[in-house]
Amino acid sequence: MASAFSHAIAAVAIGKISRAAKWPGDLNRIDLKFWLIAICCAVVPDIDAVGFWMGVPYDSLWGHRGITHSLFFAGLLSGVMVHFFYSGEKVLSRGWLILFLFFFAATASHGVLDAMTDGGRGVAFFAPFNNSRYFFPFRPIRVSPISITRFFSGRGWEVLQSEFVWVWIPSFLVMALASFIKKLRTS
Repeated sequence: MASAFSHAIAAVAIGKISRAAKWPGDLNRIDLKFWLIAICCAVVPDIDAVGFWMGVPYDSLWGHRGITHSLFFAGLLSGVMVHFFYSGEKVLSRGWLILFLFFFAATASHGVLDAMTDGGRGVAFFAPFNNSRYFFPFRPIRVSPISITRFFSGRGWEVLQSEFVWVWIPSFLVMALASFIKKLRTS
């Protein structure tokens, strides 16, 4: 997996670039709640790592990088987040759809980043309909140790260096582009 830090940074970059476009009504007042939900959506797919300690086989639908890394789960989680945290938005209204699509993208970015790592057994993008695991052909990101103690070691430092190059720098460039677009739009 990519580290939780990089998943969070990717969610913020997705949020910044999506915010470069004008959102309807009250959605233009994005607050801390929005950013915390975005980060949560990007990080929560790794909840499946508890399966390692519960004896869930890695290749299981419920194993690591299984259903919680799928597009189905991204849709389910984003729908739940909009329902509970933005209940004032009418279902399928423009505002509801924008929030849904944003939280979907933030959640789905987790699997995308994990499919670009150099370890593990791939990502079940199409679970629960198909549990086949996939990687992208381009896999430059070092896989992060799941153990917190192993993350704070030399191996974790290698992972962070890799993520800095392949996730953080592109994310910061996207954020800079979003700021530039927003500035052009307001002037």
